[in-house]
Amino acid sequence: MIEKRNFYINGQWVAPSVTHDFQVINPSTEEPCAVISLGDQADTDAAVAAAKAALPGWMETPAETRIAMVEKLIALYAERSEDLAQAMSLEMGAPIDMARSQQVGAGSWHLANFIRAAKAFPFERPLGDHAPNDQIIYEAVGVAALITPWNWPMNQVTLKVGAAAIAGCTMVLKPSEQSPLNAMIFAELMDEAGFPPGVFNLVNGDGVGVGSQLSTHPDVDMVSFTGSTRAGTAISKAAADTLKKVHLELGGKGANVVFADADEKAVKRGVLHMMNNTGQSCNAPSRMLVQRPIYDAAVETAAEVAKGVTVGPAMEEGRHIGPVVNELQWGKIQDLIQKGIDEGARLVAGGTGRPEGLNKGYYVRPTVFADVNNQMTVAREEIFGPVLTMIPFDTEEEAIEIANDTPYGLTNYVQTQDNVRANRMARALRSGMVEMNGKSRSAGSPFGGMKQSGNGREGGVWGLEDFLEVKAVGGWAAE
Repeated sequence: MIEKRNFYINGQWVAPSVTHDFQVINPSTEEPCAVISLGDQADTDAAVAAAKAALPGWMETPAETRIAMVEKLIALYAERSEDLAQAMSLEMGAPIDMARSQQVGAGSWHLANFIRAAKAFPFERPLGDHAPNDQIIYEAVGVAALITPWNWPMNQVTLKVGAAAIAGCTMVLKPSEQSPLNAMIFAELMDEAGFPPGVFNLVNGDGVGVGSQLSTHPDVDMVSFTGSTRAGTAISKAAADTLKKVHLELGGKGANVVFADADEKAVKRGVLHMMNNTGQSCNAPSRMLVQRPIYDAAVETAAEVAKGVTVGPAMEEGRHIGPVVNELQWGKIQDLIQKGIDEGARLVAGGTGRPEGLNKGYYVRPTVFADVNNQMTVAREEIFGPVLTMIPFDTEEEAIEIANDTPYGLTNYVQTQDNVRANRMARALRSGMVEMNGKSRSAGSPFGGMKQSGNGREGGVWGLEDFLEVKAVGGWAAE
């Protein structure tokens, strides 16, 4: 049993103020794998106080120095990559090969992109040629509370910590209590990289406890949260009394619009994308809209591909999907699969219960529903598991209407060989991101959504700007 009860506050690992043990469960076995402590108000207060005290000095540190420290962090991150992969595989169920490549790789990718963006970013610049005595200064928002989820742990930790550190913010990180071990390794890396005491702090806790304490704390200037729309709404309300800046990256119910002229691998690609990370991605292409001339063939292909997706323990090497993160999520997914059956969707792959041969662990059968309409529960709610819904459509206009008929607006996908139509669809779809024909977004591209998928953008220049305030100065004298 791994024991990690301490918090990282003001450059030191310190014991919690009150004993409040929490067991971290290995979702592959349903057995406890670690014990952490959940923080109390006194722990939150101590971390925020440390961040507040460190803020003036860190803001005054030249941007070049802050960037250099993140460069050192990347080097240390690479040295501990296997430790990070093992932690995420153990605590949230990412298969070890996928944890090494995608889960760990996402972190180093984002940090490198922030460095590239920051080196070209004008932290101070003239307003313009028309105003020689006006200066625009970008300065840190202040003390930032960073609340991260369990599904892509290092992806979200680095998106927030990297941007906040370079921007000159000090911070308190509350990782998910479901997957805290990787974040504690990351805290060790921040310490080894030499960030000054108080710049980075970590307090474990749950949403009701430390999460709420950070959201309402008078000395926290900003909350950056990734998680469910329900929790994001609660954080927005909690932060309103102190008018904090709130950045939210929330849920999604992405449409993958497959036109009749899509390339032959489009359907298979969409199914495998949906199943990646066991469907636990907010930007998953969970609604596959297929044009009617190819719909029947697409259903057959999707069913065949899903039936070929293997499920197994996270610690085993190989190309398979692992369990979902915990019993609560497993039960929710089972209920939604049953709801799909009860509402008349045609089950063509998977279904309720565990996959054959697995009688313990939070494993879900890769599932595909055909003949879904967009009013069914499985088309409306974010399932957050390996469950794909397929909806037929006839015209481009109908596809746009169905795709946009959702409270979410994170990522949509388009598959067509008609470039003019592809670009037309990209403009019409109401989402923060659109990916077409299997082309993912490039380095430094902003990540974020519209509507109930949140606000703000993470990654690259946009990620830096979210942790910066704009100060306009008149009467600036040339130095």
